Amino acid sequence: MKISNNLSKAPNLNNIIKDKALNLGFSYIGFTNPDNSYNTNLEKWLALDYNATMHWMEKNKEKRADIYKYFPEVKTVISFAYNYYTGENSLDSSNYKISNYSWGNDYHIVLKKKLYEIIDSISKHNNSFKYKVCVDTAPIMEKFWAQKAGIGWLGKHTNLINNKIGSWFFLSEILLDFELDFDEPFMDDLCGTCTKCIDSCPTNAIVDDYLLDANKCISYLTIEHRENLPESLKNKLNNWIYGCDICQQVCPWNIKFSEETDDANFKVRSKIKNKSNEDWNELSIEEYRSTFKNSSIKRTKYNGITRNVLANKD
Repeated sequence: MKISNNLSKAPNLNNIIKDKALNLGFSYIGFTNPDNSYNTNLEKWLALDYNATMHWMEKNKEKRADIYKYFPEVKTVISFAYNYYTGENSLDSSNYKISNYSWGNDYHIVLKKKLYEIIDSISKHNNSFKYKVCVDTAPIMEKFWAQKAGIGWLGKHTNLINNKIGSWFFLSEILLDFELDFDEPFMDDLCGTCTKCIDSCPTNAIVDDYLLDANKCISYLTIEHRENLPESLKNKLNNWIYGCDICQQVCPWNIKFSEETDDANFKVRSKIKNKSNEDWNELSIEEYRSTFKNSSIKRTKYNGITRNVLANKD
């Protein structure tokens, strides 16, 4: 996206952006330079075929590994963390479960709107710059940039963890073609010797510390996977019909520090909360459309959600 380009660093723009972001509900903001030097994990992960059928990861790997191939003019990466936590599914419940992040409105829409408000704030002080707004779908390594911007560290479950609020947050970014002041990277690994996320995964998808095999991951299987579910894993879904939160729910950082967001966008919809297993078993296409209007759950489509329900029913 282009506004034009004759801009150098503006006074106090870091603080202007931080204040605006905090007013919009973001929990943490970090600024970093677009140095790709340590962004090396993607190639190893793809070589192991741990991306399963997510072929777009392979297709765009050059851009993911090198942010300059995505946005050649980039000089600042701003990373944002937005708390979406609104409670949890009971791990032992026999009720069908949907991942916490998808209980409310589609985060892509909600966060992108907020990021464009930040762009508007920047443009009031600087009227000439190029930028890109990224919310999950852009081919960049969001967790890498968030750690480099000081927001947190990569946990053994491969989610980013912040030592004040845990890991129940969305990541998003603004890329700018001018320099701001940069934050220090988050260098500590505070997982220590804990392996609760690894030990609790019912499909053994976390094959090693910081290494996830999507082929076995319940979140991947119930959202991204389009074919029939593998017979060897169908009986291990633990009643999850969209996504999975187990590795986050057992994480001590979440148990101790998670706090509920006050953003109504991410509160559980009554049409989700009030559905019984029988209701899910009989879900019609009309009820699906009504329940999940403007929801990220549309990612798996009607055929996907009913396939997942049937697998848990069996």
